[in-house]
Amino acid sequence: MGDDFVLFAGSASRELGQNVASYLGHPLGRSEALRFSEGNLFVRVLENVRGRDVFMIQGTAFPANDNFMELLFWIDALKRASAASVTAVMPYFSYAKGDKKDEPRVSIRARVCADAIEAAGADRVVTMDLHATQVQGFFKIPVDDLHALPVLCDAIQAKGLENLVVVSPDAGFAKKARQWADRLGVALAIADKRRDDHSEQAEVTELIGDVAGRTALIVDDFTITGGTLVDAARVVRERGAASVYAAVSHGLLAGPAIERLDASHIERLFITDTVETQPVEFSPKVEVVSVASLFGEAIRRIASRESISILFD
Repeated sequence: MGDDFVLFAGSASRELGQNVASYLGHPLGRSEALRFSEGNLFVRVLENVRGRDVFMIQGTAFPANDNFMELLFWIDALKRASAASVTAVMPYFSYAKGDKKDEPRVSIRARVCADAIEAAGADRVVTMDLHATQVQGFFKIPVDDLHALPVLCDAIQAKGLENLVVVSPDAGFAKKARQWADRLGVALAIADKRRDDHSEQAEVTELIGDVAGRTALIVDDFTITGGTLVDAARVVRERGAASVYAAVSHGLLAGPAIERLDASHIERLFITDTVETQPVEFSPKVEVVSVASLFGEAIRRIASRESISILFD
């Protein structure tokens, strides 16, 4: 039963899909996705999936809407091909940050996407570091929200950084930042961030904790323009940090992100390979850490009907 599954990768996650397949020692299924001149998408499964458990790896970033629609079409195609089950593996769920109605007349985008994924026929969702864990509750099907923390922490510890302190970029991320600090066995500091609108710009105004003479590691779940990370780096250096590093689960480096990073106090930014359709060329400051083994192990355990709780330890 454990080996009788089919693994596919959509156009947004081909490289990660290949790496997951290599980890599992399992071939990647044949498929094709076409984009027509007017913008329509067409997907076709080129393997027999009748009666089999299927895992479709497809990120939803750059371009978010196209890649999300492609995921829905893959799920529908697989269910219509009589797959026994379809697990949507979304390395990065872009609309997860639209998790609440925090002002009048706005959509709860994550809920709309969850409904669409279920309506398309998905039986399970596997993703990584949702912006808000309560997004799992938007689904009526099982959701496994994996964490990049252990993989990124291992990469950071391999650097041998001394006198480390973990810095949360805002109070909202403080609980998760505490998990980073506990894993690394170091202290925690918290920055105070203010965001006044939807411009993707935020200002770090205060810092709680001691960073003087220490190596600061700023951690977050994702970055888009790099503004918060760069601003937090400025503040910790002003407070006497000897050096600054940063680590995020999802590196969505768009717009001025690379220029900001290169001009900032950040010596190295650790990101994972959950987003591979990047619109920019990476700076030498960016180090990509693969989470293929984590997704691969989750897929293996789900296919074998084993517990995946060990992956959260």
